[in-house]
Order: sequence, then C-alpha cells, then structure tokens
Amino acid sequence: MLGACGVPYQPLPATAPLVMRRLGMADGAAAAYDVNATCLSFLTALELAAGRIALGQSRAALVFSAEVASRALPWQDQPDVAALFGDGAAAAVLLPAPDGRSGIRASLLRSYPSAYEACEIGAGGTRFDFHREPVRFAAHALFHMDGKALFRVTHRHFPPFVEQLLAAAGWSRGDVDLVVPHQASPLALEHMVQHTGMARSRVVDIAARLGNQIAASIPTALDIAWQDGRIGPGAKLLLLGTSAGVSFGGMAIEV
Repeated sequence: MLGACGVPYQPLPATAPLVMRRLGMADGAAAAYDVNATCLSFLTALELAAGRIALGQSRAALVFSAEVASRALPWQDQPDVAALFGDGAAAAVLLPAPDGRSGIRASLLRSYPSAYEACEIGAGGTRFDFHREPVRFAAHALFHMDGKALFRVTHRHFPPFVEQLLAAAGWSRGDVDLVVPHQASPLALEHMVQHTGMARSRVVDIAARLGNQIAASIPTALDIAWQDGRIGPGAKLLLLGTSAGVSFGGMAIEV
C-alpha cells in the first residue's frame, strides 16, 4: 500500500500504515509506506507499485491520494492562488495485466530544481524551529506560489518533456485517445493544450469544477473520465502533470 499525498495526515509516522489499519488489514499483511512528490505523488507511487508487481515483489498494490488543501490556503495574501484549490481523494488498485497487451507503455519523471522556492509550504519540517522561530514558522505555514516562475520553467521545458514521453511509448500525438492531466488551474490546462499540440477535445478538464486537488487531481480526473465512458478497451491514455520542486511527470497507459 502506497500513500501518495502531497500533504500527509501528519509528518510522522507515514499516512499509509494508518489507512492500512483503518481498512482492517492485519499486522504484517502488507507493506505500507508513503511517497511524496507533491502534485505528482500519485504518478510516482503508481510507477513504484508497477515496478514491484513487474519484479514479482507484490501481487497487487493499492495507491491512494487524499488531500485537504483547504487547511493551508493563503486567502489573505494570495486569494487568486487560494481559489484554485479543492479538497479530494481517490485511489487505484494495480494488478498484473492478464493479456500482456495492456498496461504501462512508458513512464517519465524529470525535475527542475532551479525553481524550488516557487511553490511551497515552508513550515512543518526541520526548516523552521517552532519553539525558537514561532513567527517565521507561522508565516510559512500557508501555501505560497510564484506563478510567473512556474510558468517560465513549464513554458520552456514541458513541451520537449512530452515529446520524450511519447517517443518512449512509441506513440505520436494522434495515437493518444485521452490526456488525463494534473488540474493545476484552468489557465495551466489551456497553456498545456496550446504548447503541447494536444487536441482540447481529448483533454480531461475538471479544474473549474473541482479545483486543484494536489496529488488527488490525476486519479480523480481518471475516475471521472472512466465513469463518463471516455475510456474503453484499447484506449491509449497519457497521464501528465507538474509539481512543486519543480518536477514534470507523465505516464503512457494502454487500457
């Protein structure tokens, strides 16, 4: 079991063992640990879980993302940023592909730490001492984002990143039936469509309705697309996202 939350239940211990207990699973029945890659936590955990199954280390895996973004939004300092977010949770169960034809065709993760400070919650770890620096701790307890810095990195590096992912999968843009992106913001989705050449009709867009649910965005969008009948046998899906850090992530999946 992999916990894939950008913001965990608490800093220590990991969230996954708690979820394992609440599901009624017995001690020692499975391994449970967290993977934190902020908004890309679900994709990162998905890749790790698939690797364990491929190596025969696990027969199945549960990946979950649960986010309460509303706890740390900067409504006073950056209301336009705060308004982008929403709470949400989603999960997926991974099993070996029975026919060998479906499954993950390619997975790619890349980081661009030159913009590390562009998107952060500084307090809660070891950076600020709560007892010695209470004012600074409180000042960094809310989310902060430099949208211009994030845009510059994304605008420059994301299109070639998508090209690399498609090449690794052996696909062209026309092969992709559906793009399931991280719901960073309505504007971010529009930029993704424009700068990657993806057809808007093939992009799952729930940002205006549900907001940016951090790591839960991609699995929530995936589930909604499934329920809406947009995913069928043989469909080729492209999961794409960006995260604080700054990192890009993508996965090509054939259903």
